[in-house]
Amino acid sequence: MKIVVNPSFDYLASFVKSIPDFFDREGETIYNERNHLKVFDTGNEKIIVKSFKVPVFFNRIIYTCFRASKAKRSYEHAIKLIGRQINTPPPVAYIEKQRKGLLTASYYVSIYREYPGTLRELRYHTLEEKKDLASAFARFTAEIHEKAVFPLDYSPGNILYEKTGDEYHFCLIDLNRMRFMPIDFKKGAYGLRRLWGNEETIAFIAREYAKLRKFDERKYEELALRYHRLFWDKYSRKHRFFKPIMLKLFTDSR
Repeated sequence: MKIVVNPSFDYLASFVKSIPDFFDREGETIYNERNHLKVFDTGNEKIIVKSFKVPVFFNRIIYTCFRASKAKRSYEHAIKLIGRQINTPPPVAYIEKQRKGLLTASYYVSIYREYPGTLRELRYHTLEEKKDLASAFARFTAEIHEKAVFPLDYSPGNILYEKTGDEYHFCLIDLNRMRFMPIDFKKGAYGLRRLWGNEETIAFIAREYAKLRKFDERKYEELALRYHRLFWDKYSRKHRFFKPIMLKLFTDSR
């Protein structure tokens, strides 16, 4: 078993080392679908542990021999984000378990930070009701792109926020799929494809983003909407039993 602990959290090392032994029977579950997330109170800190789904045999070979595990990538990406002054829960550690030389389980450990809001809210409100949030989110997205950070899972549930006074503060979670590279006009528009909300809201975010990055607003809006439609059209075809009323929320105002 491989365990890497952030030197800033050495005082949690003994707790971290025991996580595989008690994860299944202790802690408070906050999510349990593809992966399993639990919150633990160590006495010193509240931490969140993400147990990644056990990979199929072929992926065990990939993650053992050719590619870093999701837990390791999450840990390393968190360190890079903090180094670029982008908010994410502080990384504590990652754990990799192997059997017969192949990866069987992995855990990513971070400090628990509670944020009251997510970008999912844009789906349930009109642009006028959430215009200040949409505008602040556009600024945040432009900022991380200018810092050469490109989250591949840039979806509403992975973008948390809190509002202090008139200021919005965003936090990125679910970090294992991410690229660090220059973000141009096309990549920037592609990065908005997974957002929820009607097209009026998506178009507004695109224009605000383009304005900040000195892109042609009309062309950028058109490209962002095109990527958004393609993504959700593909999603609806792939998920044939997706409830029609839910699909309408993504396609409203076309």
